[in-house]
Amino acid sequence: MFAVGSLAVLLAACKGQGGAGPVKIGLVTALSGQSARSGEAITRGLTVAIDEINAASGVLGGRKLELVRRDDESNPARGVTAARELIHREKVAVLFGGLDTPVARAIVPIASQAKVPFMVPWAAGTAITQNGTSPNFVFRVSAVDEEVDKAMVAYARQTFAAKRPGLILLNNPWGESNEKGLKAALAAAGSPLAGSERFEPSDVDVTPQLGRLRAAGADALLLVGTVGPSAQVVRSLDRMGWTVPVVSHWGPAGGRFGELAGPNAGRVTFVQTYSFAGPITPARDKVLAALMAKYPDIKSPADISPAVGVANAYDALHLTALALNKAGSTDGDAVRKGFAAIDRYEGLIKTYERPFADGRHDALTQKDYVWARFEGDAIVPVQRG
Repeated sequence: MFAVGSLAVLLAACKGQGGAGPVKIGLVTALSGQSARSGEAITRGLTVAIDEINAASGVLGGRKLELVRRDDESNPARGVTAARELIHREKVAVLFGGLDTPVARAIVPIASQAKVPFMVPWAAGTAITQNGTSPNFVFRVSAVDEEVDKAMVAYARQTFAAKRPGLILLNNPWGESNEKGLKAALAAAGSPLAGSERFEPSDVDVTPQLGRLRAAGADALLLVGTVGPSAQVVRSLDRMGWTVPVVSHWGPAGGRFGELAGPNAGRVTFVQTYSFAGPITPARDKVLAALMAKYPDIKSPADISPAVGVANAYDALHLTALALNKAGSTDGDAVRKGFAAIDRYEGLIKTYERPFADGRHDALTQKDYVWARFEGDAIVPVQRG
């Protein structure tokens, strides 16, 4: 009996030191519906990074990483259920997720209560990371609404000489958050607001709202919406014959926007954090080669769509591996502190210098954004405003 007990203790000790099974990484994202392409892009970015790490030394002295996914269907309630399952049943060390801001915000208290780090590679809601919890277990490699709002206003002014923009926003917490941010950014820039209009996710005709903005003298539209609703805005503009410039948050990049919006999808310019058609770097070439080798549908940079899902997830996973190694274990609070202790990582999007030090929980800033539009089904970069 003593020998059996000693063996059990030894095995437990080995597990705590990294000498046991795989370290599970959870992912809650949209794997079905209009945003499924984005969920797949996040999956691919994570998978390529995991392959690289596992082919080297793994984490924690040789343990492999293993990805476990759940579909949230862009529904906060389903996201909460999936997060609880991954945390409590699958025992993931770090939870990735939050394609949609409402889903991410719903998951934050679940991860915080369980003391499991929650890494967000897409959802941009400011309150996701600025959530009022202490200690804060949420980290992000993605855009941030309040920074995107400033960038949208600056781009509309500089590129289209917009003097009186109008807001057209999805009627949900994400739209509400950006309405506040866009109004603040316009006020700071000294730009009058033509008006602000909301539309529902199920709306198939947005001409009444757009008509009010045109009557108010809007000379550009600042759009915040997910794939399908944003496409309906473009189709409504087509019906009206209104060729006003449209500057958007990155919602249109999340799925089949080129198909759903029709031939004028390219009229919308939207923010991104990365493009494989941008500058050629060793990291870009390495990731592109891995994607082309693993996924037969990728034959060129244009086939990686949306690129931000791949790039954000790829960098976020490598940063997570560094945090795990800094922690020396899978203990949630230790991993949280491990993120804060990361010194430097030469990533795909940029070289990260102490990205989560000094209380920061967002690794990207406005300086890391690029602008893009659709050409057919491909997302191509445009000149920064």
